[in-house]
Amino acid sequence: MNQGPLNEEELEWLDDTLTKYGNDDSVLDVSELDGMLTAILSAPEPIEHAQWQVAVWGGEKQLPHWENEQEQQRFNDLAIQHMNDIAERLCHAPDQFEPLFGLREMDDKEYTIVEEWCFGYMRGVVLADWKTLPAQLEKALDAIALHGDEVNIAKLEQMTEQEYEESQEAIGPAALQLHSYWQELRKADSKTLH
Repeated sequence: MNQGPLNEEELEWLDDTLTKYGNDDSVLDVSELDGMLTAILSAPEPIEHAQWQVAVWGGEKQLPHWENEQEQQRFNDLAIQHMNDIAERLCHAPDQFEPLFGLREMDDKEYTIVEEWCFGYMRGVVLADWKTLPAQLEKALDAIALHGDEVNIAKLEQMTEQEYEESQEAIGPAALQLHSYWQELRKADSKTLH
């Protein structure tokens, strides 16, 4: 299997495949997948490959009817390669970690779209038990949930443009903080087990 970041063509292929087999409950684009994988890598305990694979498609009953085995294999390989790349950045090059946000052009201005990524992240959060997150880190999770939970739409609509941009800029650092916290805890737990 290949290592390193996916190229533009591979990301587009993943995106197209998610759209092709997507449903109302599945991950719908590569930005949402990136967010979900980031949360899975940041979870309090390891999440099995099979578990998150099913979650990508919205459950056991929604799994794709692949055209052939090669298509399924390519999807899995690219998703895992992308996950390994995120893991590498989170663990060894946090300054290079960047959420894969979407971009939208309107009236010759480019806008960053963070919602899909944040929805994906929150989708990853529910796959593990985050209840023991300490209060001081709730803020970091809230920074992501602000854009990743439909209950916050009204709050977002009331923000000034500057507040909105600041709330977007807080997402990446929040994800790094959460990853760092759970990793430290996992290391401490594994030491006490030995």
